[in-house]
Amino acid sequence: MLDIFITSRVRRKIIVVFAKYPDFKTHVRALSKLIKEDPGNIQRELQRLERGGFLLMTKNGNTRIYQMNKQFPLLKELQSMVIKSQQMSKTKTGKIDKIIS
Repeated sequence: MLDIFITSRVRRKIIVVFAKYPDFKTHVRALSKLIKEDPGNIQRELQRLERGGFLLMTKNGNTRIYQMNKQFPLLKELQSMVIKSQQMSKTKTGKIDKIIS
């Protein structure tokens, strides 16, 4: 259902992970393994989400660590959309959803 509003598959997966797990912190390679997407595409989307204020980035040496910006104005609404979207897909397909839908 989120695919109607968020057309980038990679961005959608990233938003789902961070919206469901707001305390989650990660770097590009770990997120790439988790959502099974190309690190280059993930890096580009992480930078977009950071510029938009959804994510915060800190540096640990040469590694960029990303986490959810808990002060993001639309955080509660976005989390609600993710949960409702996954509930709808569960009801529709009858399957248990994974972290990434």
